[in-house]
Amino acid sequence: MQKEKLRVIRKQKGYTQQQIADFIATDVSNYSRKESGEVKIIRDEWDKIARFLEVPVEDIYEEEEATVVINNDHPVFNDRSSSAGVITTQNHYDNIPGTVIENLQGYIALLKEEIERLKEELKSSPRIKK
Repeated sequence: MQKEKLRVIRKQKGYTQQQIADFIATDVSNYSRKESGEVKIIRDEWDKIARFLEVPVEDIYEEEEATVVINNDHPVFNDRSSSAGVITTQNHYDNIPGTVIENLQGYIALLKEEIERLKEELKSSPRIKK
């Protein structure tokens, strides 16, 4: 359900989605999904947005409709195990936005590279005797 009241007031006050995203400490694509109703706006965020827009929460708040987005094609979302030819799928990350998962995966990849670099550095450095 689109957050029409929020969108209208934000535009009336002349603010961009980026400005509100910065204020509530998220990226603009995540905020855009919040405003479009794809991602839930939590109570704390409603309070922050109302404070930013200088309006009572009641002026912008709209009830949330539950929606679930499942990405079964991504390895992070799957735990597929085969037992006697039966494939089961378990998804434990339905409530985490895809951009957050992607950012974390990128960070993990960088950390793995750094670990490998440090291992090589240790191999090539002279051993320190105590």
